[in-house]
Amino acid sequence: MGDAVGTADQQPPEVVVARLRPHARVLFWPSVALIAICAGAGWLSGLVEAGWQTWAVLGAAALLALLLWAVPLLVWLGRHTVITTRRLIVRRGFFVRTRQELLHSRGYDLTVRRNAAQSLFRSGDVLVGTGLDRPVVLWDVPSADLVQATLHDLMEAASEPLARRRPVERPEPWGDDRGWTERPGR
Repeated sequence: MGDAVGTADQQPPEVVVARLRPHARVLFWPSVALIAICAGAGWLSGLVEAGWQTWAVLGAAALLALLLWAVPLLVWLGRHTVITTRRLIVRRGFFVRTRQELLHSRGYDLTVRRNAAQSLFRSGDVLVGTGLDRPVVLWDVPSADLVQATLHDLMEAASEPLARRRPVERPEPWGDDRGWTERPGR
């Protein structure tokens, strides 16, 4: 009974290794659009003379700012990845949240995919192949090569305690390697 409690206490606590979001460069064009919308709204509201036209210009600018800046910002804020010493946690969505967890001890395949813009910023998509139909994709992760190397190291560290617990199977001396069909001495 003391052994069961001792082994549970010996397991190290789960530690957060990294918290990731997609690369912030995806907010560049929405920010440029916001600046252009504000400048255009200020310029147009000075040209119109009627009060209702000023409100129409400001309303259209607010709607455009909502669609072209706030929605991409909320999408960016809604993607979050946490890497711990035991698992990979992927969260998506803002109003409807999806949470997916992958244990490092189960093992998985890792692939880094990059386009031209991602190569310039050393980011990339990390594809985590779990053996299911579709891989889990960490979209546009900064320092994608470092993320891949870290996940490889964590998978290796998680598999070592499992390998130590697994009993070593030694071949019997009367097995197929000597050509004997039955146990000697019987």
